[in-house]
Amino acid sequence: MTDKILKINEYMKAKILYLIAAAVCLCSCGTAKKNVVDAAKYPNRAEMIVAQMHDPASKYVVVVCHRGDWRNYPENSIPAIESIIRMGADIMELDLKLTKDSVLVLSHDRTIDRCTTGKGLVSDYTLDELKKFRLKRAHGVATDSLHICTLREALECCKDRICVNVDQGYEYYDLVLALTEELGVTDQILIKGKKPVAEVAGRMAAHEHNMMYMPIIDIQKEAGKALFNEYMETGTVPLAYEVCWKKMTPEVEDCFKKIIDSGSKLWINTIWGSLCGYLDDDKALDCGDPALIYDQVIGYGASLIQTDRPEQLLKYLREKGLHD
Repeated sequence: MTDKILKINEYMKAKILYLIAAAVCLCSCGTAKKNVVDAAKYPNRAEMIVAQMHDPASKYVVVVCHRGDWRNYPENSIPAIESIIRMGADIMELDLKLTKDSVLVLSHDRTIDRCTTGKGLVSDYTLDELKKFRLKRAHGVATDSLHICTLREALECCKDRICVNVDQGYEYYDLVLALTEELGVTDQILIKGKKPVAEVAGRMAAHEHNMMYMPIIDIQKEAGKALFNEYMETGTVPLAYEVCWKKMTPEVEDCFKKIIDSGSKLWINTIWGSLCGYLDDDKALDCGDPALIYDQVIGYGASLIQTDRPEQLLKYLREKGLHD
């Protein structure tokens, strides 16, 4: 009987927390519907997205697509980028590696085994050699004619149409910056990292023009706590923080509050459960009503969400008036 009572209490506690989050979400949604973004004010869509990211008062929720539309096209490919642009997503998240002949290409893995018909390290091949292999779809079947693409090709595709989050790219910062400056897209590029505040500031100071930067905070790991405390103690206010957490605790909620109170925005990953307290895209799908999950994410204050199911998230946000 005691065990049964405890289970009921745990359920009620979870239900109350959900209702609170939902109420917060509904309040913010009501405001959002009165603040539809006027796209005509901006020369192109990418500049509109950048403006929303920099506006602390904006209720627009930015949708970040993890490796593009990888469920329908090979990840980190041009068709995967084109697909999310057609959907109306805001940021293409891509991954970088450097070839043997020093060309930046899109690849999440150090090797080409999983995503192409070839095998071995990206760094062991020249670009021409890599282009001989075909890209694979998510289920492992090779495409007929798609090949690994360069960062240049990806940025030319994205220019003025969608912003870009260059992941796994901080180590190539200078190379990326040189290319974005050449193409005139630096303002549309976001890069993230876990480096100390002083190191990031030093790198930024070395250039007249820089990409957007935000720290990644693993708030339930010692290194993540230390980095977050460093930002707070030095009064450094980044554009946004990407916060990763496995289980919701008062410490995590306090982190969210401090971020929002400081004037920064909050980025939450719904791609994997272990990054977002298991409020992930697949749970939103499996539960039958995505709002049961996404209401909680919005209730925590997220204004940038990285997703593996962009169509599902965009539909939810548009119904709530948060992506108009």
